[in-house]
Amino acid sequence: MKKNTDNQDTSAPFPSGRAGVGIKICGMKYPGNILEVGSLLPDYMGFIFWGKSARYFDGIMPDLPKSIKKVGVFVNESIPVILEKTAKYDLQAVQLHGQESVEFCLDLKQVLEDDNGKQVQIEIIKVFSVDDTFDFEVLKPFEAVCDYFLFDTKGKLPGGNGTTFDWKVLENYPSSKPFFLSGGIGINEMDAVNEISKTNLPIYAIDVNSKFEIEPGLKNIQLCRDAALQRLYPKK
Repeated sequence: MKKNTDNQDTSAPFPSGRAGVGIKICGMKYPGNILEVGSLLPDYMGFIFWGKSARYFDGIMPDLPKSIKKVGVFVNESIPVILEKTAKYDLQAVQLHGQESVEFCLDLKQVLEDDNGKQVQIEIIKVFSVDDTFDFEVLKPFEAVCDYFLFDTKGKLPGGNGTTFDWKVLENYPSSKPFFLSGGIGINEMDAVNEISKTNLPIYAIDVNSKFEIEPGLKNIQLCRDAALQRLYPKK
């Protein structure tokens, strides 16, 4: 079912280029809205393949600009299912949002390379749920088996809880592995994101979802554009 978003302004796309911190817009669901968000040219768009999610995607994937990397979000899923979804929807990245082990990530990495060839690399993003007591030492074994980490707020659900964690804990980040920052990021958090981007932390992209929605899976185009403009043109 196509949701009506005709009253949303879609005139100005994201500024082109990959300078600075990127943006991943996650939890896409409706084809018309997917195309509207795609016209803004975010760096990544996320599609959730966890059946318990209100943003579960099981529809027809519209054609998107080649510059956008499509991310499949999985929670404790089997490798055969991940491979099936990756092929069906031509995914460029796989986000593991459950309790996947180092061995699982390694097996998936090897299978993806075997199936696709080293010239067509599928990125692996491993998610960790963070609170004030998070132990960054758990990351070390995963450094060699994923391309990026993603830090989300620890909550009742694997993601989409709409709350931020205390970003001060990132001062303890011991790795040079680039990471996505997620967890309740909205327009009001963009100034803080820009401040973090000025530090030595290897923040690669922000991941936005629930605070940019009209309802689960339906993104507000104007808010998505505003996020891009605040990211690239921060207040002085």
